[in-house]
Amino acid sequence: MDSKPAVKRYQLSSSSRMYIFVLLFLLYFFDYVDRTVVTSLFPFIQRDWGISDAECGMLVSAVYWSILIFTFPVSILVDRWSRKKTIGLMAVFWSLATAACAFMPNFKALFGARTAIGIGEAGYAPGGSAMISGLYPEEKRARMFGIWNASIPLGSAVGIALGGIIAKSLGWQHAFGLVAIPGLIVAILFFFVKDYKTVELVKTVNADQGTGKKKMNFGDISREFLQTPTLWFTYLGFAAVVFVTTSIITWLPTYFFRAGGIPEDQAGIRASAIMALAIIGAPLGGFLADLWYRKDLRARLLFCAISILIAAVFVYLAFSLLDGMNQYLMLLLVGIAITSFIPAALAVCQDVVHAGLRATSVALAVVIQHLLGSSLGPIVTGAFSDAYGIHTAMTFLPIYLIVAAALFFAGSFLYKKDYAKVEKIELQMES
Repeated sequence: MDSKPAVKRYQLSSSSRMYIFVLLFLLYFFDYVDRTVVTSLFPFIQRDWGISDAECGMLVSAVYWSILIFTFPVSILVDRWSRKKTIGLMAVFWSLATAACAFMPNFKALFGARTAIGIGEAGYAPGGSAMISGLYPEEKRARMFGIWNASIPLGSAVGIALGGIIAKSLGWQHAFGLVAIPGLIVAILFFFVKDYKTVELVKTVNADQGTGKKKMNFGDISREFLQTPTLWFTYLGFAAVVFVTTSIITWLPTYFFRAGGIPEDQAGIRASAIMALAIIGAPLGGFLADLWYRKDLRARLLFCAISILIAAVFVYLAFSLLDGMNQYLMLLLVGIAITSFIPAALAVCQDVVHAGLRATSVALAVVIQHLLGSSLGPIVTGAFSDAYGIHTAMTFLPIYLIVAAALFFAGSFLYKKDYAKVEKIELQMES
């Protein structure tokens, strides 16, 4: 069994930790409700404005382009200023931007409002990850990330389902306004939680006079990432999976509508059930990865490789060989398998970096996964759909998952060396 140096957590009661965690969960949940509600509105918007599939994809990708641009500077605020204040401000902004979508008169205006949502959501994953890493010990990190990330499929499912139901009853504009309100309430509550102090960016050095501390400069910070290859295999693997998951979230309601002849509102509910069942995947993946991690430090990346390879097989079977109820049952399994890697991969992004750069590490992961994954997935799949049909477009997705599994497997051979380099730092509670 590999030894792991103990790192003390900052002191909070168990009830306080749970309260903070619940708020973090709810914010991520409403983040994805606001992000995905538009997908089940596509048939209604196309009917009113006559936009193409590729333009519909742009309404999803707009959020990810903004996240891509702004996540890194916002993550610096998270690491160097305040996690709770930055997170609270971001959540207020994205909730107001979602509400503004209800009042947009044309495609260009709606595209702009969707872009603003992404600005607000840009640093939430890095900020939330950094807070959870401080709240819980390393051996529970993947498990708690698993529970936290269960909010992603749950929020996606609720967003997709509510969009179709509200649009059918009240009109698609109302869907944006109604889903924005709860997130705004939780955002205000988050300003009043406790947080740990900003971690000073220093490292231990050995000099002629003995061991001392040195303030990290830009070169030191850059080397923290550039000389940690485990991170880059994890970042790129993450991006390949996100390409697929964003494509599925975006186009599955349309796939059911066109390929299966299911009415628009029912297509959204059917797709959301797959996302809702995925709530099992992230917690289960986090639990299994942490269980294996107790025996082998490579376990987190090995688990990512195996789970994504299984997901690739399920996606291939669903879109290439099956139809009807058999296809739908296989897609339910996809919903579980394709999210189970997330907590382990997030934990790796925290395990092998300085404690004062945890949000920045996740921000780099977000930048790369959106640059190569979520900003391209909806548009590329939409373009394939325009050219060859929605069914053919979905059959290409397993290729990206096989690439992701190979990247995670390669990174597992480098984890131990990179983990050993990380300095262990005790976190202190803010006054």
